[in-house]
Amino acid sequence: MLTWEIENSFCTPELQVLCGCDEAGRGPLAGPVYAAAVILPKGLVIEGLDDSKKLSPKKRDLLYDRIKEQAPAYAIARAEVEEIEELNILECALLAMRRAMEALEIRPDAALIDGNIARGFSVPAFPVIGGDAKCPSIAAASVLAKVERDRDCLALDKLYPQYGFAVHKGYATKAHREAILQYGPCPAHRMSFLKKLLGKCE
Repeated sequence: MLTWEIENSFCTPELQVLCGCDEAGRGPLAGPVYAAAVILPKGLVIEGLDDSKKLSPKKRDLLYDRIKEQAPAYAIARAEVEEIEELNILECALLAMRRAMEALEIRPDAALIDGNIARGFSVPAFPVIGGDAKCPSIAAASVLAKVERDRDCLALDKLYPQYGFAVHKGYATKAHREAILQYGPCPAHRMSFLKKLLGKCE
């Protein structure tokens, strides 16, 4: 349940402006990992806001616009497939969140990070496990990141229609795995994620 309890508990005279950060796309076999950072007015209630995973695509699209209208500052960033291959998906999720936070037009005093790891940020950063279902600012970030990533998958679908990116959004569905085995990987695929799958046909 989203409440302002956690955000308020982090507020001190020194930490007044908090941003929420979340990522989308750690698990898929293809595409960049996206992240967003959002600063919301304290106490703001955005009707229907929730963890993006619990929302339908239509509801996410509506909230995407509402968040952008009502947030004093927000930013969306990503880490590319090449970076995921060079580093790893966890580091790139953190990298994308740091990029999003640094791109905010308002400098936050601190950041609340969805998950159990928050390192490398230029402001005090605090992990919040399950934060996208607890903290409005993190939930808002989860929606922005998810919608942006899904739209990127629609663009990938136009470039590589044989894989069905518009349907599975890059996740390891049966249809997606079968398409990779039939057509081979495309430049958008994360090769390090395909080792087991491709190993089966070697």
